[in-house]
Amino acid sequence: MTSIHYLPAGTAGADGYDVAITPESAGWGYSGLHVVTLAAAEEHGFATGEDEVLVVPLSGAVSVEADGSHLDLAGRADVFAGPTDFSYLPPGTTATLVSERGGRFALCSARTDRRLPVRHGAAADVPVELRGAGGSSRQVRNFGTPEALDAGAIIACEVITPGGNWSSYPAHKHDEASETESALEEIYYFEIAAGPQGQPGLGFMRTSSSPGHPIEVTEEVHDGDVVLVPHGWHGPAVAAPGHPMYYLNVMAGPPAAGDGKRAWLITDHPDQTWVRASWADQAVDPRLTGETR
Repeated sequence: MTSIHYLPAGTAGADGYDVAITPESAGWGYSGLHVVTLAAAEEHGFATGEDEVLVVPLSGAVSVEADGSHLDLAGRADVFAGPTDFSYLPPGTTATLVSERGGRFALCSARTDRRLPVRHGAAADVPVELRGAGGSSRQVRNFGTPEALDAGAIIACEVITPGGNWSSYPAHKHDEASETESALEEIYYFEIAAGPQGQPGLGFMRTSSSPGHPIEVTEEVHDGDVVLVPHGWHGPAVAAPGHPMYYLNVMAGPPAAGDGKRAWLITDHPDQTWVRASWADQAVDPRLTGETR
């Protein structure tokens, strides 16, 4: 059932977008996400306005014209095929997307006053991390994290969870600004692999109340669904057996105290922190590839 935090596929679109999440529509201040589907040779123009934007191919290739720059993104067949190249667009930019063969493209956004140059991010440069072990193994593609990308406010990554595994686990939060935690709004956009005869896939997503921040979300998620996490303990995200799960995370928040640099600092749920220590005695799921950390 649609709620202010759970937006099933087909309910979050507007103005020609499959997904259209803005800070205003989400009721918060910084994070946004649009997903657009383009037919072969179709063009799509947009303005970044107050936001910086990462153009991320979900399927297909695309050319990006922005501020006199021309960037060709090779993209990928689908989100399960591996990391993709992407482009960074600063606030105040007018851009046009053109996809010769068509595809689907995510526009990850964050409100910021910082203006950096238009640029291309190569797929080969995306840090790919294997996180967890055993049934908690997942692959994280850190294309838009602070260590990988210079940006104003946006933090973005992709996560692949093999069928039957748990990710976003231990449950964690980032809803308070401190030396050990960031205050970040977060968007989860899901794609779920179909079964062998095209059967629709499914998974589950949980968000629960943290101190001073009431929220209760437990949803069966499907291909194209969106979950908004303004605060609270979020996780696990669970992939049903036989249905690998992808999610795109987009995060942003107010400038950090002190040096003002963006950071992705989390606090584990105290009842689940012990899980991390259990990974030392378990192998990483062999269905995944990347660097173990």
